[in-house]
Amino acid sequence: MDKYDIIVRPIITERSMAEARKKRYTFEVAKTANKYQIKDAVQDIFKVQVVKVNTMNMKGKLKRQGATKGYRPNWKKAIVTLTADSNEIKFFDS
Repeated sequence: MDKYDIIVRPIITERSMAEARKKRYTFEVAKTANKYQIKDAVQDIFKVQVVKVNTMNMKGKLKRQGATKGYRPNWKKAIVTLTADSNEIKFFDS
């Protein structure tokens, strides 16, 4: 699996941006990726040093439209903690 296939997208929320100040970043990752693959992909793509990776499987939400209902697909989330002396990951140009 390619490192760009492992990291699907960053999760940009108010809570995740607050955690980014503590060098903890949240990503949506491939469901088949393990912690070692996620760590290697983040280190290669963003040129940072990773200390810890926490993963969780997220259940798809129930969505309704009238009488019809269905579920969004399940997905996997990873919270990546960087070393104290590592560079920050910049999602936005400022």
